Amino acid sequence: MTATPNPIEIPESELVERFVRASGPGGQNVNKVATAVELRFDIAASPSLPEAVRERLLAKRDRRVTDEGVLVISAQRFRTQERNRQDARERLAAFIESGLRAPKKRVPTKPSRAAKARRLDAKRERSTIKRGRTGRDWD
Repeated sequence: MTATPNPIEIPESELVERFVRASGPGGQNVNKVATAVELRFDIAASPSLPEAVRERLLAKRDRRVTDEGVLVISAQRFRTQERNRQDARERLAAFIESGLRAPKKRVPTKPSRAAKARRLDAKRERSTIKRGRTGRDWD
């Protein structure tokens, strides 16, 4: 399903597709034909996903993932059912691919001695400017 060195294959039995009528403009056709696709994939209960990938996908703060861990993708960009089906599956593949790579660990850094000195010099300069504003009588 994805174009990675070790692709994850998701069997058809794990995908639930429902065809609904699309919203928006489309003339008389939009009221008669159910062309929009609602694709559901249960991330939490899927045996075909590795545990690390499953945890990364569930940890994402994506509004398409329900509280139960089900990814819901609705595709209604195109006028035909087949193109919308293909679009939904491509978006599912992209979502799963985003969970394949583990994020890089952040290495905490410390400011250099020169950066600390610049910061303290700027504070000292600001302090003298402010000190110069007080204690004077302008009358």
